[in-house]
Amino acid sequence: MNTADIDTTNMCSHLRHKLMDADGVYHQIWQTLNDDPKLTAVVRSRQLHIYRNGKKVLVLKGKAKPQIVKEDIIDKYIKD
Repeated sequence: MNTADIDTTNMCSHLRHKLMDADGVYHQIWQTLNDDPKLTAVVRSRQLHIYRNGKKVLVLKGKAKPQIVKEDIIDKYIKD
């Protein structure tokens, strides 16, 4: 997946900074979305929902802690 394909206009500004700033706590996840073709993501309710092979594995939120829906290798990049 190319992260340029994700519409970030409705994403929470706190989350946007955590993902896109080089020193953001979720920046490695943002980079992994580009590198792993099995991962996809969509912005819903200002949060980033991440899927592996069509199954939701993680929800990243701006001010709240991330929600692990299903254990996945991407979880290792959560620094909260």
